[in-house]
Amino acid sequence: MTLRFPSPNTPKCFAFSTLAGALLLSLLVGCSDTSNSSGDTGTAGDDILMNQVQYLGTHNSYHVRARQDLFDVLLSFIPDLAPTLDYSHIPLQEQFDTQGIRQIELDVFDDPEGGLYANHRARRVFGDEVASGIAELDEPGLKVLHVQEIDYETTCYTFVSCLEEVKAWSDANPRHLPITVLVEVKDEAIPDPLSLGFVTPLPFGIDALNRIDAEIRSVFPREQLLLPDDVRGDFVTLELAVLSRGWPPLSQARGKIMFALDNTGSPREDYIAGHTSLEGRVLFTDSPAGTPEAAFMKRNNPLSNPGDIESLVELGYMVRTRADADTEQARTNDTTQRDAALASGAHFISTDYPVPNPEFSEYQVTLPGGGVARCNSVNPGTCNPDFL
Repeated sequence: MTLRFPSPNTPKCFAFSTLAGALLLSLLVGCSDTSNSSGDTGTAGDDILMNQVQYLGTHNSYHVRARQDLFDVLLSFIPDLAPTLDYSHIPLQEQFDTQGIRQIELDVFDDPEGGLYANHRARRVFGDEVASGIAELDEPGLKVLHVQEIDYETTCYTFVSCLEEVKAWSDANPRHLPITVLVEVKDEAIPDPLSLGFVTPLPFGIDALNRIDAEIRSVFPREQLLLPDDVRGDFVTLELAVLSRGWPPLSQARGKIMFALDNTGSPREDYIAGHTSLEGRVLFTDSPAGTPEAAFMKRNNPLSNPGDIESLVELGYMVRTRADADTEQARTNDTTQRDAALASGAHFISTDYPVPNPEFSEYQVTLPGGGVARCNSVNPGTCNPDFL
């Protein structure tokens, strides 16, 4: 069934009157004068469009810092790169619960036969057994880690197990604001200066991209997903839909999970091939304006092209940016990029520091006023902060 939702300019009470009978309660509450609703449990204000809100996210949300002995070796061999790996995140469900995170990022490696990442060969430097002994890593399926052999610690080892964490939390909190999962595919080989036998990742081709969709669908039922087809509806292209009608209201987006592909280049083109406007696909793509698939965009540095993010947000695209990168801002307590990200109107503000690392500084990224979301400063539309 095609989802239909009101124009962003439609008055609130009239907008709800066009929804199906299942949303009658939202109609009655949303058009009343009073509400005690707020945050992830609310119904009032659910005519707010999901792109009229700003959410907090984490970068490499699964990542756990390498063990100290290995980290010391990395500092010796790659002194410029190792410090950028010096961060950790708590498990996904805890991020949702205690840090207000509503956008996460997962890196995936193809492993269709299983076992490709079950050995950690860098442990040979210490005379340790290389077999991880982690049963999940022997199973076929996409694996979640940052850099094979040297930066592989994670709170969830497989893509499916990470998604099951998301689903468990979502099921327990069915009125939550939509969660967005950014997926980055990885297949880059790395140097092996000590000839330890580092594994070479499999190329991430069309079959592997199809497995991303398949593994997502194996965890989430159709009704729990927010797909490009839902946003496009009856419009000719996905881009036309978001620029003219806009994104779904929270009445339709609460409790749903949205996925997006982090990569551009060949992975993006392979994923789109045969699926104009992402018809039938699960992931949105970081596609440029003027293409049928353009809806979600990634602008990692809000300082690199002043005004760019604001313009995209005003037009109706959803944008993800980063408040910090490579531990630099946390080490110096530099809030310049963080403040620019928050002010840009980007919908997803990604950070490695939803809480400070006291070994670095007091640097932290939270949404002004607290909470899991706030009205978008560039495109607030009908958003009322009392409902968030």
